[in-house]
Amino acid sequence: MIIYNIGLLVGIVPEGVLRKEGKEQGKTGILENAWLRIEDGRIADFGSGSLKGDIDACGGMLIPGFCDSHTHIVYAGSRDSEFLDKINGLSYEEIAARGGGILNSADLLNRTSEDELLRQSMVRVKEMMGKGTVAMEIKSGYGLNPDAEMKMLRVIRRIRETVPAAVKSTFLGAHAIGRGYSHKAYVDAVIGMIPEAAKWADFIDVFCDEGFFTVEDTDRILTAAKGLLTPKIHANELAVSGGVQVGVRHGALSVDHLERTTDAEIEALKGSATMPTMLPGSSFFLGLPYGRAKDFIKAGLGVALASDYNPGSSPSGDMRFVMAQGCIKMRLTPIEAFNAVTLNSAYAMGISKDYGSITPGKKAALILTEPGWDLTRMAYQYQTPCIRKVIQ
Repeated sequence: MIIYNIGLLVGIVPEGVLRKEGKEQGKTGILENAWLRIEDGRIADFGSGSLKGDIDACGGMLIPGFCDSHTHIVYAGSRDSEFLDKINGLSYEEIAARGGGILNSADLLNRTSEDELLRQSMVRVKEMMGKGTVAMEIKSGYGLNPDAEMKMLRVIRRIRETVPAAVKSTFLGAHAIGRGYSHKAYVDAVIGMIPEAAKWADFIDVFCDEGFFTVEDTDRILTAAKGLLTPKIHANELAVSGGVQVGVRHGALSVDHLERTTDAEIEALKGSATMPTMLPGSSFFLGLPYGRAKDFIKAGLGVALASDYNPGSSPSGDMRFVMAQGCIKMRLTPIEAFNAVTLNSAYAMGISKDYGSITPGKKAALILTEPGWDLTRMAYQYQTPCIRKVIQ
């Protein structure tokens, strides 16, 4: 298959580059009047010129599809009643302390059959794919007991086997303390779930934050998972928690949220293989500070952005809106934000060898826009429809 008459081919990256860091985050290869050839579902070649082919891009922009490295889209029902609580002034922590939040989702999920859970979750998966997401990470964490957590991981596996998008699975048993458990007993229970979870999941995550799991809890859980599951960490959403540092010590692939960070977290990440991942959708919905993405990049680090699509704190999987928030609220350039939702977010889910850029040999997982679009306009007019076709 040859796509021709491409107005802008954006996101060209040399082979072997798996993430963008520092000044490189603000750079990407661009070709005008381009063509791209696909063989066996992978990018075979590309160039500029008036080559004819199978799909006429009609002057549209062709970019790698969005990679969403942090979602919670396997859940049951809705938490729209808590939306009213937020409007009435209750904080995320106050809602959780009253037995709401994650525990509400867990109660409903425990009462929902696996097939029904799959049906509801697939609605969100298809929504995300229609908006240009070609790869997604999905977490458990709304089960909070062994049976329900494994049910979630089975649903994620069924999604992976059903859709053309790349799907990665994360065991997040340590999302909150399950009902009926003491804190210590639940940490022990999470550790006990790890061998079975490793049969279904790629990663393990811990909500290392104020009011949830401590650094000591996180260290115990990740030590138990060593050699079985690769760590990813929720950290510094509600407070400066120490989650970044414990994640780096355990070789976490990413540390996510980072709404509240100090220079100590930046220093801890320097020289590591860990990708700082910020979730502006949560900042928007909960009224939290936005991550210090610009400071991280100035310090030579890379930054990924993800949606955090979930029922309580970020009920949207629109990665174009995430990219726009990166520009509007975090002062990233359109190219910096674009690299954050493509190559760097692919890295944060361990798939940047295959996704996230226009590179020979990578999966042809692409977004073709209508004519007249570029990265700046995509972030600026973030609600105006622009996607002509998603190829994956």
